[in-house]
Amino acid sequence: MSEANSSSKRKILVTCALPYANGSIHLGHLLEHIQTDIWVRFQRMRGHETYFVCADDAHGTPIMLKAQELGISPEEMINAVREEHMADFADFHISFDNYHSTHSEENQAFATEIYNRLHANGHIKTRTISQLYDPEKGMFLPDRFVKGTCPKCKSEDQNGDSCDDCGATYSPTEVLNPRSVVSGATPVLKDSEHYFFDLPAFEQMLKDWTRSGALQDEMANKLAEWFESGLQQWDISRDAPYFGFEIPNAPGKFFYVWLDAPIGYMGSFKNLCNKKPEIDFDSFWHENSDAELYHFIGKDIIYFHSLFWPAMLEGSGYRKPTSVYAHGFVTVNGAKMSKSKGTFIKGRTYLEHLNPEYLRYYYAAKLTHRIDDLDLNLEDFAQRVNSDLVGKVVNIASRCAGFISKRFDGMLSSNIDDQALADEVMNAGDSIAAHYEARDFGRAMREIMALADKVNEYIAVKEPWQLVKDETKQQEVQDICSLGINMFRTLMTYLKPVLPKLAESTEGFLNDELLWEGHKTLLTNHKINKFKALLQRVDMDKINAMTDASKESLSAKDEKKAETKKAKKQAKPAADNSAALANPLAADPISEEIQFDDFAKVDLRIAKIINAEHVEKADKLLKLTLGLDDEGKETRQVFAGIKSAYQPEDLIGKHTVMVANLAPRKMRFGMSEGMVLAAGPGGEDLWILNPDDGAKAGMRVK
Repeated sequence: MSEANSSSKRKILVTCALPYANGSIHLGHLLEHIQTDIWVRFQRMRGHETYFVCADDAHGTPIMLKAQELGISPEEMINAVREEHMADFADFHISFDNYHSTHSEENQAFATEIYNRLHANGHIKTRTISQLYDPEKGMFLPDRFVKGTCPKCKSEDQNGDSCDDCGATYSPTEVLNPRSVVSGATPVLKDSEHYFFDLPAFEQMLKDWTRSGALQDEMANKLAEWFESGLQQWDISRDAPYFGFEIPNAPGKFFYVWLDAPIGYMGSFKNLCNKKPEIDFDSFWHENSDAELYHFIGKDIIYFHSLFWPAMLEGSGYRKPTSVYAHGFVTVNGAKMSKSKGTFIKGRTYLEHLNPEYLRYYYAAKLTHRIDDLDLNLEDFAQRVNSDLVGKVVNIASRCAGFISKRFDGMLSSNIDDQALADEVMNAGDSIAAHYEARDFGRAMREIMALADKVNEYIAVKEPWQLVKDETKQQEVQDICSLGINMFRTLMTYLKPVLPKLAESTEGFLNDELLWEGHKTLLTNHKINKFKALLQRVDMDKINAMTDASKESLSAKDEKKAETKKAKKQAKPAADNSAALANPLAADPISEEIQFDDFAKVDLRIAKIINAEHVEKADKLLKLTLGLDDEGKETRQVFAGIKSAYQPEDLIGKHTVMVANLAPRKMRFGMSEGMVLAAGPGGEDLWILNPDDGAKAGMRVK
């Protein structure tokens, strides 16, 4: 049913994850929305009944507090943010059929219905829990609104659930010297009755579903860790004051934002169905629906979409997703997006300087079906757009169109000069379609550009600019340039899902609509319009102006926060490791004696460092992707406290030694699946272990 060459008309509903309604759209958000839009446009070109919906995620404590800070109602704030989001998405050519809000009548109706069904089926439990409470603000504090001293390493000013310095995770009630981020008051423990969704009751269904092909292998493997550690009941309630929907028959209790957020997909689609009665809601969401339902999400919200969400749907009598597709994060110039460097770029700032289709193409050229992070290297961005789109694809039209217009009154020839070339370009459509269907956009772009190279080579060999000087060669010039224009038409048909506006301009130039089923046809005896420049080259000056503008948009609050953090770091004295370096054994004596059986339990392996990157908001940690084979098929994610001694780029490609059988440890930043071995007292004086030349990844250290 999901095969790219399926001739039957499919019914497809597609969603993106919901942007949170308390900030602007940035280039990280746009990766997902562009990826999804390309896939949706491709499905529409193939003739399938396809709908694309999204909404703003509009509930939660942060939105309530930010609205209070602004002196407006939450409703006023989320409405203004939604208008901003919709304008940004429209200008990046994201073709939503509907963009709604989770704060809607439709969403409240579905959230209430699903909760009531889960409750009636025995899947809602209640119990009393103790939480930190702000006595001045009169509210229970979510984890992120508690700060204090880490109970493990005693670092100050750490988050309520994890430590940036040592990576430990803990309960907010364990934090030493806690304070409320909201008011600065010392919180107190207070009991409250909470409502829980009985997720463990769906464990077997979820194990089967996650291995059914609905998820990428990386996702399914990651979720297996949660099954191994045991599923827990999910707290779905929050106490007043809270901006959200009140739980039925529970005054003062509200649905936790993640309960009604995915239900927002249903709410947005229902809102579309209300506007267009010809669309039948039940045919897409009924438990026996034969329609396809796809969610595109970031890898950080896999847990919610692949455990909670399908379990909620199963327990309330609705269908589960056909597939949930996850993608990685966006880095810029090899690092996390940074406000101080101007690489935390808002969508609107980008639009003020650059053509949105440049970004659409660059993301497409680097996207795969895997969950890899994508690096937006700004120099490579300019070079690739200029080389591929301007220098290859549009160049074909610009080299041929002038001859057709001036010499032949805009009329394409009826003769095919090189049928073999024409067949090769036109027959590639099936392969390219398969890449689009599989979300392997990068492979599709590479195949298209390889064809563009062949067409440009054909024109260069034929040299119509030389032939045109010979009056006896005019028919040959028309034939060559007509084939060039036709090949440009075919390539632009393939690129239409990625570059809808360039395709629209191409259709005006060709006096023809670019249809997928038309990629195996040629325009003969057909009149085209006068060629106008279709695309400008990317100017690095504009890219630099964009990053400068992003630096200038750094708020005074952000600047003060950055300065405070820098001052604290500078005030912290550097560790004096001279004694430890002079006499390591005296500074760090040998530990207690163990038996051989104890040592034999530790499985040490050679590992190749496939990737290394900084961890946002962590002062000591680097995130390492370690390969237990040199091809990188068997990998482990490890958070290592070696940031003070190494730059990430210096580690990539090296071999080291890791503890391969250490139980996975959940950290704030993700799951750590092992430990790398290093020597030294700490700080800059740390050295990871490197095996001698010849050792290969996966070898046991004995």
